[in-house]
Amino acid sequence: MSILDKVNAETRNIFNLFFDKEPLNYFEAAGLYGIISQGRNNIALLEVMYNHAQDPDLKNLILAAIDDQTLPVVEEAENLLQKGGVALPELSFSHRELHNEALDIPRDVRISDKEIALSLSNMGRASQLVLLSTLHQSYQLNIALVYREQLDSALDWSYRLLELMLERGWLPHMTKVEH
Repeated sequence: MSILDKVNAETRNIFNLFFDKEPLNYFEAAGLYGIISQGRNNIALLEVMYNHAQDPDLKNLILAAIDDQTLPVVEEAENLLQKGGVALPELSFSHRELHNEALDIPRDVRISDKEIALSLSNMGRASQLVLLSTLHQSYQLNIALVYREQLDSALDWSYRLLELMLERGWLPHMTKVEH
């Protein structure tokens, strides 16, 4: 995208923020509703993973998944729904305190760091697919912009997780397919 394209896109976005007050369509509202519901559930799961994780770098990535990935998109989706006059999901989950120190959880009931990393990878991939799908169903630029910015951030986070998984040997080994 050229600089002129970026300037034109930003100009359109500013214009739409001030003048285009179209209500949410059903796809946009449903996408936002789903993001809020799943995001709230993901936060609860991430809190459990954080408390089970032993590796400090993995704990930092989980904290980033909560604070930098999930919470911002949930809050922005809530704001967009409220501005559109749509009721927020009533679905809520228990908040768990995050323990910085490694907890003494017996090995036979604790999720291993490798299992946590693989689960995070799957959760991240699923979340990114949802963001991409909802981006494609958005007609309003301000909503599409939220998804695009969050998708960019999510891909950066996933890359950091992949690097950690490679360093720690947590990626499953897959044999090569030969013909």
